[in-house]
Amino acid sequence: MESRDQIFKRKIYDKMLQWKQERHGETALLIKGARRVGKSTIAEEFARNEYDSYIVVDFADAPKEVWEAVEHISDRSYFFTQLQFIYNVTLTERRSVIIFDEIQKCPAVRQAIKYLVKDHRYDYIETGSLLSIKKNTQNIVIPSEETRITMYPMDYEEFRWALGDTTTVPLLRQFYDKRTALNQSLRKAMRDFRLYMLIGGMPQAVNEYLNTNNLSLVDSVKREIIELYLDDFLKIDPSGKVSRLFSAIPAELSKNASRYQVTSVLGRSEDKGKMDEYLRALEESLTVNFAHHANDPNVGMPLNADYKQYKMFVGDTGLFITLAFWDKDITENVIYQKLLSDKLSANLGYVYENIVAQMLVASGNKLFYHTWPTENGKHNYEVDFILSRGNKICPIEVKSSGYNTHISLDKFCEIFSSRVSNRYLIYTKDLRKDEQTLLIPACMSMYL
Repeated sequence: MESRDQIFKRKIYDKMLQWKQERHGETALLIKGARRVGKSTIAEEFARNEYDSYIVVDFADAPKEVWEAVEHISDRSYFFTQLQFIYNVTLTERRSVIIFDEIQKCPAVRQAIKYLVKDHRYDYIETGSLLSIKKNTQNIVIPSEETRITMYPMDYEEFRWALGDTTTVPLLRQFYDKRTALNQSLRKAMRDFRLYMLIGGMPQAVNEYLNTNNLSLVDSVKREIIELYLDDFLKIDPSGKVSRLFSAIPAELSKNASRYQVTSVLGRSEDKGKMDEYLRALEESLTVNFAHHANDPNVGMPLNADYKQYKMFVGDTGLFITLAFWDKDITENVIYQKLLSDKLSANLGYVYENIVAQMLVASGNKLFYHTWPTENGKHNYEVDFILSRGNKICPIEVKSSGYNTHISLDKFCEIFSSRVSNRYLIYTKDLRKDEQTLLIPACMSMYL
């Protein structure tokens, strides 16, 4: 059967619509995000639906005529006329949009956005990987006339939409809001959710699953995406250290340590300035989610966060699982099937931590955690995530099983009782209340 690339419904579309309706061309729209999350696709889909005509200038593959036109960008009329000739598209004043795809590859156009916006003939959408944008804009004036939005991998609801299911997520919301157990529906709800964990939210991987229903082929697609990320890291750091830091995320999380231990990956001799540079590159690539240690957990956690103590999660859990089994040529279907049926023997707590991190970030949260020594000093207590809600905080503990005890959570709430409102244990069993702690299945994490 011939493979088909589908256009998936994405929530970012509404933010783009809001920009168009509220800004009326007074700013360009910059869509930033990791490679392959669907930035170019959504930009063109939006242009097709919301404008009379559009031009996509892909700077990763632009003909030489485009580069020649860019040299004369200060003459706006000439520049626009050239683009219309090159792409054989008629632009209409205030009813057309120009998409500058992979804008990081053409700093001259990025710098000229200020004047293009001021000209006000057309709207402008820029897409790019933030990592490369930063690298290629060191010597230019970054335009303030930009509205910036971040695109993440498909969230769980978008994933269900792609599978033709518009009822599951709203139903889960009803159960959550009413604090009602799923009972017989739990098994299917968690199986569906584990499928999302396995495939992830990268559109190409979801598309492959819909076309083939073959998880090994999905894994191949995910490996291609990871290889692309590793190649990107090598371009900015030929020593390969950024790539190694990224590849080591599953191993570091599986240690259940209180922080990502860079020295265990790169050794102790690493220069501190270089190390900060590597970590900044990872953060700016948007391929990872950082959780920083909150030294004094309270509202306004960024003010007392320890930016030298952190955990790293892969931005997409589907990629995380492929990375965790990277030593095999292709993650065999047996591994996927065991994960899907919740039968894999390895302790997968770290996989659940990764998916919860991903869902919290997609819902607009910054990630913080807190760890402190036990009374005898031999171990650590740890609360996996802390959310700020109003003038209170909400601690979260994540478990990979039906684990009912929550010693760290209880201890945390005892120490910071005046600051805590709701407390949560995320696990694989049904929703229920255990005194003051709400235990919820992982598929409801986005509602916290």
